[in-house]
Amino acid sequence: MENHEQGKERFSKRLSQNEVEKCMIFLPFAAVASFLEFQEGRLFRMDVVDSLGKAWSFMGMFQSNEELGNYVSISWPQFATEKGLKANDEVIFMEKPRQEGEEPWKQLKVRIKRKIRLFGQDIWGELMV
Repeated sequence: MENHEQGKERFSKRLSQNEVEKCMIFLPFAAVASFLEFQEGRLFRMDVVDSLGKAWSFMGMFQSNEELGNYVSISWPQFATEKGLKANDEVIFMEKPRQEGEEPWKQLKVRIKRKIRLFGQDIWGELMV
C-alpha cells in the first residue's frame, strides 16, 4: 500500500460479488483489530469521509464463526448504491488526520479504486462519484 497525504492507510480489500450483492464488506479481524475496538456481537459505528468530502456512517459488527474464524462485517447499503460499487473494486480505509477542535476518536477516509482498461493496459483509478 502507498501512503497518501490525506491519511495513513490502515486496511484495504477487493470486493467480492457476494459483498457487492449484500452491500456489506467482510474483513478479517486481524486486519482491523489494532485500529477499531470491538466486543463480540456488539455493533459499532464507523464515521468516514469519501474522496469528495461527504461524510458517511457505516454500521459494523465483530463476529466469530467456526469455519471463518473472527471477522468484522460492515454494512453500507446507501454508500454501495450511491457509489455503484462492483466486484473487484478496491476499498481502502485510512485514518483521517484529526483537525484541531475535532472529537478525539478516530475518523476514517474511504477511497474506492476500480481497474479500467485504457489503450490495452489495465490501470487503477480512484472512483470519484
